[in-house]
Amino acid sequence: MPGKDEGALLQHIEEITTHADQVQRRVLTEILSRNAHVEYLQQQGLDGCMDRMAFKNIVPVVSYENLKPYIDRIANGDASPILCSEPISEFLTSSGTSGGERKLMPTTKEELKRRSFLYSLLMPVMNQFIPGLNKGKGMYFLFVKSESTTPGGLPARPVLTSYYKSSHFKDRPYDLYTDYTSPNQTILCTDSYQSMYSQFLCGLCLSQQVLRVGSVFASGFIRAIKFLETHWVLLANDIRTGTINPRISDPLVRQSVMNILKPDPVLADLIEFECSKGTWAGIITRLWPNTKYVDVIVTGTMSQYIPTLDKYSNGLPLVCTMYASSECYFGVNLNPLCNPNEVSYTLIPTMAYFEFLPLDRKMSEELVDLVDVELGKEYELIITTYSGLYRYRVGDILRVSGFKNKAPQFNFVCRKNVILSIDSDKVDEVELQNAVMEASKNLIPYETSLLEYTSYADTHTVPGHYVIYWEISQKETNAIPDWVFENCCLTIEESLNSVYRQGRVSDKSIGPLELKIIENGTFDKLMDYAINHGSSINQYKTPRCVKREPILELLNSYVVSNYFSPKCPKWVPGQKEWSTKKHS
Repeated sequence: MPGKDEGALLQHIEEITTHADQVQRRVLTEILSRNAHVEYLQQQGLDGCMDRMAFKNIVPVVSYENLKPYIDRIANGDASPILCSEPISEFLTSSGTSGGERKLMPTTKEELKRRSFLYSLLMPVMNQFIPGLNKGKGMYFLFVKSESTTPGGLPARPVLTSYYKSSHFKDRPYDLYTDYTSPNQTILCTDSYQSMYSQFLCGLCLSQQVLRVGSVFASGFIRAIKFLETHWVLLANDIRTGTINPRISDPLVRQSVMNILKPDPVLADLIEFECSKGTWAGIITRLWPNTKYVDVIVTGTMSQYIPTLDKYSNGLPLVCTMYASSECYFGVNLNPLCNPNEVSYTLIPTMAYFEFLPLDRKMSEELVDLVDVELGKEYELIITTYSGLYRYRVGDILRVSGFKNKAPQFNFVCRKNVILSIDSDKVDEVELQNAVMEASKNLIPYETSLLEYTSYADTHTVPGHYVIYWEISQKETNAIPDWVFENCCLTIEESLNSVYRQGRVSDKSIGPLELKIIENGTFDKLMDYAINHGSSINQYKTPRCVKREPILELLNSYVVSNYFSPKCPKWVPGQKEWSTKKHS
C-alpha cells in the first residue's frame, strides 16, 4: 500500500477502481491461500482450492448464527486456526444484535492496519473539494465505550474504541489533516461527562482554528450541541478564568486541557453573548466561524437528524466520508459535498472480497461479483474477510448509484429488518414483539390485554427516545394505576438488547421509553387511512414502526394518556453480553 503522500493515495484509488475485478480476484486468492487449512474451510470441503468458482459453489452464504459456534470456541480460549490462520487479536462488538445481544466479530492486528489505511484516504479526497484543510484543526467529539474480556481472555469492544486505543491512533505521527482540538486523553477518558466537557473546552479555546466539526453519528453531534446548551455557563467561566471545573477530576484530562486553556475574557464574552440569545440556530458558525463543513454519518436511520443539523450549522455541507462496520471497513465517499440524501460510497476492492445478493432473486441463485452489479438495482452485501468471515451476510441493503471506473458506487438503503434506531442501537421486529409481549403481562392482574401496538423513534427530543403506541382492551384506563404503565415501559427497556441499554445507562444517547395509550378503534382508523391511500385490504397488516407525519398525527390525536420509564434499565459495564453456551 502507498504511503501518506496525498497524490499517491489518490492515484491508488484510481488504480484499484480501474482494475477492480483483478484486485478482487487477488484479494480472494490471498484470503483462501492464507486460510486454506483453517478448520471452517476444511469442513466446507474447499480443501485448499483457490479457484473463485469452486469457492462460490462450495462455501455457503451464512449469517452470524451459522458462525457463532466457531466464534464461541475462540472466545472461550481455543487458539487453533478455526476461522483464520492469523491469531485473533480481539473481538469487535457489533452494534447489530443476535438474539437480542451483541455479535462478536473476530479481527487481527493486520486488519487494524487495513482499517487505518482507509482513514488515510479520507482527507486527500476531501481536500480536492475544500482545499486548505491542513491549515486548521478539526473539532471532533470522539469517545471510547466500555469493553469486556471474553472467557478466553481476548478484548471485546466496539470497533471505534479499538481504533482509538490502538497505536495507530494514539501514536499517530503529527499530520495536519488529523490535527484535532481534542487531546487524546480527553477522547480516551471513560467518564462520558468529563470527556464531553473537556473536548468542548478545548474546542472553544481553539475556535478560530477550527475548519471542520463532527462526530461519528449525526445523533452524537446533536447530543454534543445539547450538552453545550446545558453547560455553556460553566465552560465560559473556565475560559474567562483559565481554570477547569472541579468536576473534571481525571488528572490526565486536566493536564491535557491546561496545556491549551488560558484566561480569555474576550472569548468568554463571545460565548456568553451567543449562547444567551435564546436561539441555537446557526450556533456552529457563530462560535466556530471558520467551519467549512460538518462531518457526520447521515445515511440510513441517521437521515432523520438532517433538519436539526441544518439548523445548528446554518446550512453548512453535511459530509459522510466513509462506510464501515464492525465486520469490515468497506469504502469511501468520493463526492463528499453531495446532497446528504444522495450520499454514495465507492467500495474499495482491497478491503475484502465483496459479493451481492440481488433482492429480486432467490437465495439459491448465484451471487453477483463487485463489477457485475447493475445500475439502479438493490442488493444485500455479502463479504469474505481476511480475518475469518466467509460469504457473510452483513445485513446492509445497498443500491447501485454509479461507478468510479470499474468499481460500483452504492447508496446505503437500510439495515435489513431493523425498525427502531436512535443512535448505534438497532431493534428488529421480532425483538420489539417479544419485549412488548413481556411488558403486556403487567396488565393481566387488571383483566386487561393488549389489542394492538406500533412504535416510533422520536428524534425531536435530545436525546431521542422510543415511543410505543398501545391499544388495550379496557375502555377506561383509570382503574389501572400509573405505576403499572410505567412498569410496562421499564419492562420493555429491560427486554431490549444490551446496546440499547448501554445507550440509556452509560452513553446517555437514548432517552426514557415512552408509552402512549390510545383510544379503542384507533388502529381501525389507521387501517382505513392506509386503504384510502392505496393499500390492499387483503394484504394490510399493522405496521410495527411508523415514520410518516400524517400517520403520527393520526395516532397522536387519539392518545388518552402517556407514561415514561421511571428509571434506567439494568446494564452493568463489562458484563458478559453474549452467550458462549456449547452447541449440540
